[in-house]
Amino acid sequence: MARTQTRGSGLFSGLVLISVGVILLLHTYGHLELRNFFGHWWPLIIIFWGAVKLYERTAGARTGGATGGGITGSEVVLVVGMLALLGIVVGVEYGKKKIGDAILDDGGDNYTYNVEVAPKTVPANTHVFVHNGRGDISVRSSDDAQIRVSAKKGVKTWSEQEADRIAKPVSVEVVKNGDTYEVRPSGYDLSDSRIGVDLEVSVPKKSPLTVKTDKGDVTVSDMTADIGVTDQNGDVEIRNIVGDVLIEMRKGDVKVNDTKGDVKVSGKGGEIDVTNAAGSLTVDGDFYGPVRADRVTKGVRMISAKTDLTLSALAGHLEAGSGNLDVVDAPGNLSLRTRDNEISVENPGGKVNIDNRNAAISVRFTSVPKDDVSITNSSGEISLSLPGSSSFEVAADCRNCDISTEFSGLAVTKSESGDSHLAGKYGSGRGPKITLKTSYGNIALRRTAVAIPPPARPAVPVPPATPIPPATEQ
Repeated sequence: MARTQTRGSGLFSGLVLISVGVILLLHTYGHLELRNFFGHWWPLIIIFWGAVKLYERTAGARTGGATGGGITGSEVVLVVGMLALLGIVVGVEYGKKKIGDAILDDGGDNYTYNVEVAPKTVPANTHVFVHNGRGDISVRSSDDAQIRVSAKKGVKTWSEQEADRIAKPVSVEVVKNGDTYEVRPSGYDLSDSRIGVDLEVSVPKKSPLTVKTDKGDVTVSDMTADIGVTDQNGDVEIRNIVGDVLIEMRKGDVKVNDTKGDVKVSGKGGEIDVTNAAGSLTVDGDFYGPVRADRVTKGVRMISAKTDLTLSALAGHLEAGSGNLDVVDAPGNLSLRTRDNEISVENPGGKVNIDNRNAAISVRFTSVPKDDVSITNSSGEISLSLPGSSSFEVAADCRNCDISTEFSGLAVTKSESGDSHLAGKYGSGRGPKITLKTSYGNIALRRTAVAIPPPARPAVPVPPATPIPPATEQ
């Protein structure tokens, strides 16, 4: 019996070591995010442990030995140890993201040198690729059919003599690569953390542009072609672009102003701020934000681990931060599925479909709704405000909570178990259908408050003019 139990314990230990090894391998080479993985899938540890113990019991019964199935102290120590190892890996990765590369860079003083680059004449509408390792990149448009580069190389080391030696071979070149002209530093390994090159580049305004850097800020302005930016660590600012804008981030903030085409931001990072976009905005990834958008003509699409939002038009403002999502003046349709976000929608204009849980939802119409409204919540309240002149058909259900209404003629019923129900029609015309559902959070159907102007102040009477007595004759 002892031998059977030992075999079971050995099987469990081996499977634990293999699983942890595979997870660490995927983390190192497969870009598996351990923090997100365990945040979503940690119950698999318990399922895995139980499956192994069930197998041990079944195998022991077949061989007539000890059925085992109990949890031994060595197994507990092994599991705790492996979890601690994974926790250390997660902590190190998280620290790198929060603290950045500053403390990991080589020490020393900064030495800078100017770099002269000859201008390059290029064909009309040719594609330009600006590639850098470390250093800021600024690209602006030019009416000339030339690529002009102003560069400054920097070296971080402990002595000027050493800096001179390292910087000497570093230069910047403009080379043709197929149908593309590439602007890039040369003479050193771009991954060398001691060396950085700042680039100021002017390109023909109609040339499609791609910018890629590992570390540094990127600024692009006044272009009439499509723009693509990939930045692993730095902020990106885009201004006055006629074409489409595609931005891929790993760490940093994004700011986009005055664009005519579509804008897409993907990956990971911090804040996103997009203003005056004549096209659409797509945000695809985990950005800890806030994410702000103002006046996006063709609407907003946001996709993240816990939020899926579609706005067909945004005339006003959108802001998605930590635990909140606010939308003001969305004249088109709104579709939102999320969790753990307090939602506030002001003045929607089309269909509204919201699905949330664990946080409150507030929707306020300032004009009579013309399309259907569907709001579903769980463990959170729902507040819907409509103008008193609205006509609609409503069906509201609330589990273990209350429903209140400010619209006369709509009666609320409540069961013995504490569930509330409201169904009926309001108004004389044919209106949209409103469906409200939640649990463990009240539902309030309110009349939109109408701003009443303050009464005009009464006119102050003008006192009669004092008559002037006639002059006394002398």
